[in-house]
Amino acid sequence: MKQTKTLNLTFCALFAALTAVFSQLVIPIQPVPINLATLSVLIAGGVLGAKYGTVSQAVFVLMGAVGLPVYAQFSGGIGILAGPTGGYLAGYIAAAFTVGFLCDRFGRSAPVLVLSMVLGSVFCYALGTAWFVWVSKMDFMKALSLCVFPFLIGDALKIAAAAVVVPQLRRLWTHAVSGQPA
Repeated sequence: MKQTKTLNLTFCALFAALTAVFSQLVIPIQPVPINLATLSVLIAGGVLGAKYGTVSQAVFVLMGAVGLPVYAQFSGGIGILAGPTGGYLAGYIAAAFTVGFLCDRFGRSAPVLVLSMVLGSVFCYALGTAWFVWVSKMDFMKALSLCVFPFLIGDALKIAAAAVVVPQLRRLWTHAVSGQPA
């Protein structure tokens, strides 16, 4: 039991680190940079489930909050969370939970994976855009045009990639925590 918990927490740390690495693969547009972090978020929820997927992304957000340069373009600090893009970082936690919860509840078939990842992305967009509007005092439609619409095609591609990768990684993770060979 203790070994399984340790292994689960190790996977949480690995996915937090993966999100940090993917955050640096960036196209620096303003006000919200395009990066691959959400790919890691979706995979974390799908592979680790609600509990550990959420923990992995909470660890990522907390690492940045204490100043580690894990956010896009090697930024970090509480100021980033309080700034216009902070809601999207909080949205990573909500997205990982949503994907994990739906996968834990309904399985990991391709339709469930895609639907759960779409809903997880919607929660990330909703939290992020609401925070962006509140902090920037920008009109909601203008915020959508800057913070959501440019990301839809890329996020659809990330969802497709994550839906392909999750079953294989989930099988490896399940074998690792059960002690059975893959």
